[in-house]
Amino acid sequence: MEKDNSVPFFDLMMVALLVVGGIIGAGILALPVNTGLAGFIPSSLNLLLFGLGMFFTASVLAKEAVLERTDNFNYPSMYRKYLGVTGKWVAVTANLLLLYGLLVAYITGGSTIISKLFSIPAEYHRWVTIGFFTVLVGIIASNLKIVVKINAVFTVLMFTTFIAIVSMGIPHVKAQNLTYTDLQFLPCTVPIIVTAFNFHNVIPTVCKSLKWDIKLILRTILIGMAAGYAMYVIWMFIGVGAVPVEGGEASLIYAFDHNLPATIPLSGMINNPVFLVIAMVFSLVALTASCIANSTGLLAFVEDLMENTFRVRGRLFAVVIAFIPPLILSLKFPDLFLTALNIAGGFGIILLFGILPSVIAVSKSKGWRREAAFLIMLVFIAAFVFEVFQETGMLRIKPEVEYYKGN
Repeated sequence: MEKDNSVPFFDLMMVALLVVGGIIGAGILALPVNTGLAGFIPSSLNLLLFGLGMFFTASVLAKEAVLERTDNFNYPSMYRKYLGVTGKWVAVTANLLLLYGLLVAYITGGSTIISKLFSIPAEYHRWVTIGFFTVLVGIIASNLKIVVKINAVFTVLMFTTFIAIVSMGIPHVKAQNLTYTDLQFLPCTVPIIVTAFNFHNVIPTVCKSLKWDIKLILRTILIGMAAGYAMYVIWMFIGVGAVPVEGGEASLIYAFDHNLPATIPLSGMINNPVFLVIAMVFSLVALTASCIANSTGLLAFVEDLMENTFRVRGRLFAVVIAFIPPLILSLKFPDLFLTALNIAGGFGIILLFGILPSVIAVSKSKGWRREAAFLIMLVFIAAFVFEVFQETGMLRIKPEVEYYKGN
């Protein structure tokens, strides 16, 4: 009798929500700030370009996971297979940058939102950070089935609050805010954009959950990414359209300068207590859902690294290695939200989930597919080099607004 490999509809929806939860997170809270300073229209096109690039690399990684069909599939081992020991350690370094950068963004962003929501005095912010961190780690370290169900609940709540924000924010959108353009600043949006489309650490879980059916896997990923893109464009329309580029605390430049999630200046501009609560809940849920989706895969990576490379076993030890350094950084530097996302995206994500999968695609493809893979690889390399120049001070591109013209 032939074995039934079909995936129940409920399980399929849970996996799709896991993909969406991985995509919609810290990136969505930063998008209106960085993209708004470059302009809504060019940033929307840039979002589409790099979204397609991230789907391409996701398909490469999914096919590799299906080819291996192992429960302990991990990216460093995969890169070693194609790129040798150097490729493995480049992947390990990139994944650690990604891990720590995202977790710092989650912790600092989440604790800032909680403090704003409940008007908690600054002297107690440290305890808010520790409390938020404890809840996150407790969820992430749980059983995988529990994590998927909790993430699904958060994702549904995120969609609900998102619809409410859009409905309340549309009347405040102004056309002149949407027509602002600064093409010079456009390359600076790339780290946030690739972070917004980062879900690749859950691809092995997606493949296993969908019983290694590559067509179903790619279709689920495409649906999740398309839903993410639609939400991003709508969110940018509201955030960029309602919040002016400059003009006090309720402005994009103020949020950019103070490493704030977009919901904070948006709440200040709309100035409605109900909107404030909904916006903060949306922000918190988006951060938590993304953290759950991404950190589950990252924790598995740390466990594999500790056990197979350093011969150290124990889930508790892996949890300490994965989460304590980001907590220390978050307590010492509580205003690192956008900076942490830029580092995670500009270095970790572009390298691990942009350049390296493209290299594999180039090595395995022929004809026009090889040329297309090579072109995508060059785009990611250019973005990586730009970020290196920007972060090291060799290149300094600032928003073209009055605030910076005097500096």
